Amino acid sequence: MTPDVLDPAVDRESTSASDSPQDVQARRRKRITWIIGLVVVVGGLAWLIHHRIASQANQGHFGGRGGMMGGPMPVSIGKVGTADVPVVIDALGTVTPLATVAVRPQVTGVLVKIAFKEGQIVKAGDVLAQIDPRPYQAALDSASGQLEKDQATLAGARIDLARYKRELQEDAVAAQTYTDEIATVHSDEAAVVADKASVEAARLNLDFTRITSPVTGLVGLRQVDLGNLLQANQTQEIVNVTQMQPMSVVFAVPENDLSQVLDPVHQGKKLSVQAWDHGMTKLIATGTLSSLDNEINTSTGTLNMRGLFDNADMSLYPDEFVNIKLVVNTLPNQIVVPGAAVQNGPSSNFVYIVNPDHTVSMRTVVTGPTDGNNIAVMKGLTAGETVVTDGADQLKDGAQVLLPGEKPPAQFAGAGGMHAGSTADRCARISGMMKGATGTKAERLAHMYARLKCGGSGPKSSPAS
Repeated sequence: MTPDVLDPAVDRESTSASDSPQDVQARRRKRITWIIGLVVVVGGLAWLIHHRIASQANQGHFGGRGGMMGGPMPVSIGKVGTADVPVVIDALGTVTPLATVAVRPQVTGVLVKIAFKEGQIVKAGDVLAQIDPRPYQAALDSASGQLEKDQATLAGARIDLARYKRELQEDAVAAQTYTDEIATVHSDEAAVVADKASVEAARLNLDFTRITSPVTGLVGLRQVDLGNLLQANQTQEIVNVTQMQPMSVVFAVPENDLSQVLDPVHQGKKLSVQAWDHGMTKLIATGTLSSLDNEINTSTGTLNMRGLFDNADMSLYPDEFVNIKLVVNTLPNQIVVPGAAVQNGPSSNFVYIVNPDHTVSMRTVVTGPTDGNNIAVMKGLTAGETVVTDGADQLKDGAQVLLPGEKPPAQFAGAGGMHAGSTADRCARISGMMKGATGTKAERLAHMYARLKCGGSGPKSSPAS
């Protein structure tokens, strides 16, 4: 027996009859929502495809990384030259005076005179201060008087001794008397010697009341005032005097570099030492290597060395930190390029050579010592070649470049003949394109607008999406 088949129309009618109006309305809203979502997705995909096609077209017109508007990339250049390149060892140094003296009193007394001005240059032997000399002058006078008295006593004893000697020969005096007089003379001679020592000590103390500078140098700030009672050998100094000329700089060289220093030193060569400021922008002074320490510092693995400088202009100041360049050798007639031209590759250094047809070629180089802003090239370049010094990060091998002072070639007329016509026409066309440009395209158009010197800052471009 054949099963009954339900008519779909009858089924829909029965279903519709059984559904409430609220269910029918809900299903209708759901279908509308799906349709709207599908339209949004399709529209979004269409916009994305169109945007990518337009971007690719713009990149084709404007040349991508190769330069503006499909043209050459503006760069800065430098020439390969030759120069004598010094081989240097860099180090940190401390300006260390050859003599720094803390001037202290050697006798006790009241300070009655200060004979220097703070910051003054004084010579060795110049009077710096004066202690009241009167007590020490009196002590010297007393010692001198005692010396004269004992000298007179000695003279009388010697006369008596001579008389006793004659009388002894005539048996007019006892031998004991003569012997006693000899002892008296010796005693008076010893007293005179002691008196002379007392006079010298008193005179020395009197001299100590005049406090003088032991070295030629720069006077610091005074630490005592007039009227102060100074004690002999007190801990508080009167003033410090620092020798300024010549001046030395002590610096440390790693033990791995010692062979570069010891070889020329043992040959009797005088190595040049340069003192630079903190930023390595100003050469402060040039001197010579004067001495080396006698042992390596095991905690740092370095050897201390001393460089000596005339310091005629007082540019080196005590305890100042300076950058040191110790010149251990000079390489004559070396190939040099500006340091900005050398690029760091994954396996080697390279430069971009500018060819006569205004294209660049990437060339691997072997670099040597650095001299300021220049780098010695041991292999890879010849004198007279032209290298790119700025803009190399936007280049690749074979790329065209625009040299300083040159204008873009007229044949690069991308974006619908942008380079055709007068400058005013080209500026007007670029200005119109900038109104709707975004992102990288807007930047390149703005760069082109500025290169043509169209004037002003150009129209406002749309914000980058």
